Amino acid sequence: MCRESYSPPEAVFATLRRRGMSLFTLTDHDSIEGAEALRWHPDFFVSEEVSCRMPSGTHAHIGVYDITDRQHIQLQRRCNDLVALLMYLSERQLFFSINHVFSSLTGPRLRADFGWFEQYFPAIETRNGHMLAEQNLNSARLANQWNKIGIGGSDGHVLASVGAAYTEVTNARDKKEFFAGLRMGLGRVRGESGSFQKLTRDVFLIALEMMREKTWTALLAPLAPLIPAVTFLNYCNELAFGRL
Repeated sequence: MCRESYSPPEAVFATLRRRGMSLFTLTDHDSIEGAEALRWHPDFFVSEEVSCRMPSGTHAHIGVYDITDRQHIQLQRRCNDLVALLMYLSERQLFFSINHVFSSLTGPRLRADFGWFEQYFPAIETRNGHMLAEQNLNSARLANQWNKIGIGGSDGHVLASVGAAYTEVTNARDKKEFFAGLRMGLGRVRGESGSFQKLTRDVFLIALEMMREKTWTALLAPLAPLIPAVTFLNYCNELAFGRL
């Protein structure tokens, strides 16, 4: 009934450029469809966020960056087998990260999962534009403890949030230098964390776009006052989850 994002890729690209970005990617969930309209930009590269099943039975989101169409297909074929996925990522020397480690977004997190993250993942998302500051801080501490590369991303599902958090490599002039700098530990995460107010705003904006696309959903408008209650419950749940 409702899409995760109604933002046209070209509008996202233009917004990011206005906000000072010089290298761009999209990390849609298990899809590279949004990249189709942006491939012709020389400063854009294709990425995705792979939903993966862990050996423990839990789930995780893995950011995989600078991929081809064929690699996207192969990643999706391996998304229910972490070992096979990690082998493929390593063989192809793809850069990847474990995202929002301390969020309930992907369900429960078991101690065994952290063993996989520590041993096999080169990078950790340490600043997510929709995760709470405490969750991002815990991720940053974990990355520092394990000597992992820190990654930042906005997780922006509406134009108001895109580019709110990002990864910077000073003096990198192109994609090649950017990734070389990341692997050398020269990357820095910048930007803001999430909040109850920010999430509530974005949910309202997504609901508005849903009603514009499917006019019959305007019948749900009387339920709009419930949105802050739902996002507040999410806020409380995320705080509790991050402290477990």
